[in-house]
Amino acid sequence: MKIFTSEQIRLCDQYTILNEPISSIQLMERAAQACVHWISENCMHHKKFAVFCGNGNNGGDGFAVARMLYLKGFDVDVFSSDSKKKLSDDALVNFKKLKDFSGISVKDFKETVHYNFDTKTVIIDALFGTGLSRELEGENKELIDLLNLKNNIKISIDTPSGLFSDSISDENSVIFKTDYTLSFQFWKKSFLHPETGKYTGKVIILDINLNKDYISDTETNDYVISDDAVEKIFKPRSEFSHKGTYGRAVITAGSYGKIGAAVLAVKSALKTGAGLTFVLAPKCGYEILQTSCPEAMFIEGGSEFIKNFEIQEDSVYGVGPGLGTHPETEKSFIKFLKDYKRPLVLDADALNIISQDRKNLKLIPKGSIISPHPKEFERLFGTSKNSFERLSMAVKKADELDIYIVLKDHHTQIVTPQGNVYYNITGNAGLAKGGSGDVLTGVLTSLLAQGYAAENAALLGVWLHGKAGDLAAEKYSKEAMLPTDIINEFGNVLEMINKKVTIKL
Repeated sequence: MKIFTSEQIRLCDQYTILNEPISSIQLMERAAQACVHWISENCMHHKKFAVFCGNGNNGGDGFAVARMLYLKGFDVDVFSSDSKKKLSDDALVNFKKLKDFSGISVKDFKETVHYNFDTKTVIIDALFGTGLSRELEGENKELIDLLNLKNNIKISIDTPSGLFSDSISDENSVIFKTDYTLSFQFWKKSFLHPETGKYTGKVIILDINLNKDYISDTETNDYVISDDAVEKIFKPRSEFSHKGTYGRAVITAGSYGKIGAAVLAVKSALKTGAGLTFVLAPKCGYEILQTSCPEAMFIEGGSEFIKNFEIQEDSVYGVGPGLGTHPETEKSFIKFLKDYKRPLVLDADALNIISQDRKNLKLIPKGSIISPHPKEFERLFGTSKNSFERLSMAVKKADELDIYIVLKDHHTQIVTPQGNVYYNITGNAGLAKGGSGDVLTGVLTSLLAQGYAAENAALLGVWLHGKAGDLAAEKYSKEAMLPTDIINEFGNVLEMINKKVTIKL
């Protein structure tokens, strides 16, 4: 799914109006109907709505939503500015329609202070949409400050008021903190970054049938990984295949006290389809690995840490989980990078070793996948002010080094050498637990070994990891779920994909 800028979305609206054809007020009506359908389905136990409408087209959406909710039997109060002369043309049309219903009271923003926000009241924010170009101030700032203090359910139409669609806001900005954002047709980039996404609550994408030709033909470098995209990437297993068909994965991991990281990565590689899985680890982990992962073959790389990075032909390596940074490990790993030329997966201590000298970055084989969390990324490439700046740096470095960067975050980003950015929307806060990254390393290594192109391995692997995490959270809660629970859900996710792909075939 493409992510468009606010300007591209505006042009998409215009193109739809000109080519469907449909009037702008009819398109607004369609958007409002989509909102009301979702609200009425999900807020049926609430009786009253307080709808706050701005002077622009987002306010026009709000006026239309208020009218439709009233016609469905809800109690509705509308709040707007006392300067109605400034309403946009379409907002004015919907405001006049609203005035035909005596049961809907229209109040001034100033009356908010004395309004009774009881527990059955839902606040709907339709003050500003995607066209916001400056920080909120004056009356609007005071209003948002007041509404943010309320404990009521809050819903924003298209974009939370005060939030920019394409960039980060000033840290002192006032932004409506909503529980749900009903976004028209597209994700906005700001919804997907931690500094700004914290204001959106749960994002619901409403299809309002904007012109498909415009969407298809308009270029962007930013995408959300959709289920449809994953199903196109996924390759069902052939009945006439054998273990050699699905590659050789070598998980290079573990040191004394950190063998668990190796276990998690190895189990993940096994569970996600690698044909042959080896584990290169120190001797101190032999019994643990052979007992917990009997399907994997053990290669001894040292006593209490790895000091011998043996290269096996025709194998894909995943290096880093629990590796440690012992000087002998570091020396041997750097030599390994100089000798090994195939794409591989690097994470955790492998990245920490590389970060000791920026010259080491050039040793990463082209086409490889690295998966740093923000701190590891900082050690590798330097500091950044925020996640937007960090992403820009990742785009630059992926191009320079010709590698794929899986930048781990709440919405993990996959950055390609061509400058494309794919945001993952599966996963949850339960993944914020030691060991989750080790699981991802095993998945990525397995998929790369099976012959998936690096970009597809990264997209499928990150999505699969997050989806399994979602299933684990449903069973055990975000707090109680463990990385091993993620591994145990891979089978259910893969079964689900297989069924969908088979049905389509």
